Amino acid sequence: MIHGMSDDRAEERFDIYDEAGDWIGTATRSDVHKHGYWHHSIHCWLARADEQGRKLALFQLRHPDKDTFPLHYDITAAGHLSAGETYEEASREIEEELGVPAPFEALVPLGETRREMSGSAQGVSFVDREISRMYGLPFAGELTDLRLQADEVAGVYEAELSAMIDLFEGRRAQIEAQGVRLNGEGALVPASAQVAASQFVTRPASYYAGVFRQLLHMLEPGNSPE
Repeated sequence: MIHGMSDDRAEERFDIYDEAGDWIGTATRSDVHKHGYWHHSIHCWLARADEQGRKLALFQLRHPDKDTFPLHYDITAAGHLSAGETYEEASREIEEELGVPAPFEALVPLGETRREMSGSAQGVSFVDREISRMYGLPFAGELTDLRLQADEVAGVYEAELSAMIDLFEGRRAQIEAQGVRLNGEGALVPASAQVAASQFVTRPASYYAGVFRQLLHMLEPGNSPE
């Protein structure tokens, strides 16, 4: 079994897995991405129906200081699972990033996805192999109700789910999104943007379109958790 390859004991550790998904030990975050070990993460997409009946997906704008994909659009809230952490415990990441209460029993399972990606961050090469469970969370509030984690999230936007599907299935080049961003004083201010698929964190277009179709279904009467 592998039990980490770094002397930095303060660095966060992840459980790591082989190609078959079997646990093989733990490693530090940096070693996980240096050696390309499989590890687990949680994806949570917030969606809501507004007063006009439009069904909207919420997505975050990543902080400009992020190592990878700064100022790209991304999953509403996501995070790695630390060593020994369960998905139920990891769901706390949602409230930490967005200030939205997210009890695990309120999350709607949307399936599991695997991703392999390589690149460089701040001049250091990485290989990211993630096994991610995806969840939806019906959101009953307004964007102004959010309390963003300032060092992680620069803003949150929303757009109609049908338009988002069109965007990632190639029927639109861009869509309009409304949102809120943190200003220099850390306060939320209104924002709008023209959004293209290329501005999202790199994942297969089928991932995004598939999630948005499931969120549409989640928002249908009777499909959300009580």
